[in-house]
Amino acid sequence: MKPVWIIDDDRSIRWVLEKALTRENIAFKTFASADEALGLLAQEAPQVIVSDIRMPGESGLELLQQAKQRYPHLPVIIMTAYSDLESAVAAFQGGAYEYLPKPFDVDHAVELIRRAMEESLRRNEIPESLENEPEILGQASAMQEVFRAIGRLSQSQATVMITGESGTGKELVARALHRHSPRSAKPFIAINTAAIPKDLLESELFGHERGAFTGAQSMRRGRFEQADGGTLFLDEIGDMPPDLQTRLLRVLSDGQFYRVGGHQPIKANVRVIAATHQDLEVRVKQGLFREDLFHRLNVIRLRLPPLRERRDDIPLLVRHFLAKSARELGVEPKRLSEAALKFLSAQDLPGNVRQLENLCHWLTVMAPGVNVEIKDLPQELRFESAATTAEQNWVSALEKEVANALNRGESGLVDVLGPQFEKALIMRALAHTGGRRIEAAQLLGLGRNTLTRKIQELGIDASKGRDD
Repeated sequence: MKPVWIIDDDRSIRWVLEKALTRENIAFKTFASADEALGLLAQEAPQVIVSDIRMPGESGLELLQQAKQRYPHLPVIIMTAYSDLESAVAAFQGGAYEYLPKPFDVDHAVELIRRAMEESLRRNEIPESLENEPEILGQASAMQEVFRAIGRLSQSQATVMITGESGTGKELVARALHRHSPRSAKPFIAINTAAIPKDLLESELFGHERGAFTGAQSMRRGRFEQADGGTLFLDEIGDMPPDLQTRLLRVLSDGQFYRVGGHQPIKANVRVIAATHQDLEVRVKQGLFREDLFHRLNVIRLRLPPLRERRDDIPLLVRHFLAKSARELGVEPKRLSEAALKFLSAQDLPGNVRQLENLCHWLTVMAPGVNVEIKDLPQELRFESAATTAEQNWVSALEKEVANALNRGESGLVDVLGPQFEKALIMRALAHTGGRRIEAAQLLGLGRNTLTRKIQELGIDASKGRDD
């Protein structure tokens, strides 16, 4: 892992952080000035930078600016004396990850550095070799509509609502909207409102003041502050608790909010992009989602198609994900045979693109050879397909029988085929239960008397069933 850089002209500050990071087994390098760090920054990137603001020579703000230009996703923590709060505001505007007031608690400093390291690792999960690849893949006409919408929205500041099933790539589209907008130089902050407990979500969104609740040992900036000047992506917005819906509506209306436990209003210049897999109109009718918030978010709606509506894209996505997994694992890319690719393209894949990506990663790890056949696909996928095929076969047979009857000029088909269908159901249920009518009736969803009557009406052999 890359080291953490500590930059401060105060030797005592460097010494304290050196001891704390050594105790935590965190690799580090220390610098007495920003000039020293900038000289090395041209050659290598740290995991995290922790820098004072005011130092002889280049300031911490100038270091922040140059570091962000060279490594946009590098977390930079700015240390500042209490008298430097105006500079801290400037640091946040410059993209600082967080600020650390002096004098600081050493344990809090280490916790902050660890959080920044985790953020850095998440940002670096995508290999550098993928950076120049298309943001979103798709040649199907349904995806071309999405691309055109992103293009039309490139210079817009409008709030966007992205709808689509789970796994269709809603966050990828949100990132593309941000990347191609006038806010692209500012942060893109994403939060899944369904993944955070209700009692923590308010603090996560709006931040909190020190002492606002048990465990709030320091002031924390929320996602709205972190996204200032940029874009805030609110995923699964349909699951947001009602009281937070009210707070969100207020922020969208006047651009101001309060931290938890705070009394000073904070302004936020943030473009909100929301996403949901749910039908918000239905949730509004059910009283689970505020109608005024729905209209505030639903300025422009962008629907992402499920994978079953863009099957032509499956071969393209498979090749991309197999190559990506191979690069990540340092192995030779797997290849799907024509039969396996055709089989996979016929599946509904309810998890959509995310499920397909996970499947490709599974194949990279688990498939025995470079060439992947149908038998090498996960067992559950092949079993589900077999069950679906069986269902399609009997429905297809029924449709064929109806078509033949119509071609023969027959009419009253419900009266003819309906009893045949019911007779087949009842006879198979009785065979399954060994002739026990009560059990068969339960399986069919009928009353016992109804089943007895239908056995008589349909002329089913009475010996086929008994009442015990």
